[in-house]
Amino acid sequence: MLTGCSAAVPDQLCKAPATLAAEPGTKRGMRWVPPGRYLIGARPERREEGPPHPIDLKGFWIDQTEVTNADYAAFVAATGYRTLAERAPDPNLYPGVPRERLVPSSLVFVPLKPGERPTGPASWWKIIPGADWRHPQGPASNIVGHEQEPAVHIGYADALAYARWKGRDLPTEAEWEAAARGGLVAAQYSWGDQAPGGDGATPARANIWQGPFPVVDQGGDGYKAKVAPVACFPANGFGLYDMAGNVWEWTSSTMGSGGHVIKGGSYLCADNYCYRYRPAAREEGPPDTGASHIGFRTVRRGSASPG
Repeated sequence: MLTGCSAAVPDQLCKAPATLAAEPGTKRGMRWVPPGRYLIGARPERREEGPPHPIDLKGFWIDQTEVTNADYAAFVAATGYRTLAERAPDPNLYPGVPRERLVPSSLVFVPLKPGERPTGPASWWKIIPGADWRHPQGPASNIVGHEQEPAVHIGYADALAYARWKGRDLPTEAEWEAAARGGLVAAQYSWGDQAPGGDGATPARANIWQGPFPVVDQGGDGYKAKVAPVACFPANGFGLYDMAGNVWEWTSSTMGSGGHVIKGGSYLCADNYCYRYRPAAREEGPPDTGASHIGFRTVRRGSASPG
């Protein structure tokens, strides 16, 4: 079993990224999504979702897993890149905010204390100075022993910088959704129409919030209110892991006020509150930073080889 994967998740569901299988003749770590016409969207479950519609896509390669802390550390070591969360915010973007408050920081999910009643997102989302991809929960935390977990606190610009360094790009929303469906047509989830499991009778298919959010995560998937290492749950039909839950993923498509679309939901998605761990679900990511539940994966287009 992959170091860091919960013992509550059956051994056969955890695959070390170093041994992820790829098709013969391909480079390990990316999978091919063939060209064709794909049915994107679904009957709206949330106001921002749209009806199903066909779209023609060229074939592309996509990472089997979310980009990990180890992956991002290699990028930073090679380039010296500093993420948005590691930089002080631009005062011009925050008129009226005292400069002493414009310090490097990011959004962190902070579970409710016992007996605490939720009053809205501000009850569980906190702006933590010093929180970034190296310090996911704040300056007292680190990623030692968490190298195979997805890199988080990654803003759109941070994800794009990594992708460019690799000679790749971020997926469009349509590409991401086609990949997430794994060849299934009009299925509710990336694995089909069955419930996500983790109820004691069926193995968990994704890392999501199980129970009434944000009061209690029952942890039937092996992870209570926290991210899981990549590839701890079964791959979809294209051999891709964690296309549902774990962390949201950036796409290059925009929505709303111009922010970029994030897809896939996260470990904080519960049926009673979010329910966005479905391929058709979509949300607008924060325009100027990341959060403790947002990561990404990359694509390579225009070649029958991942390069």
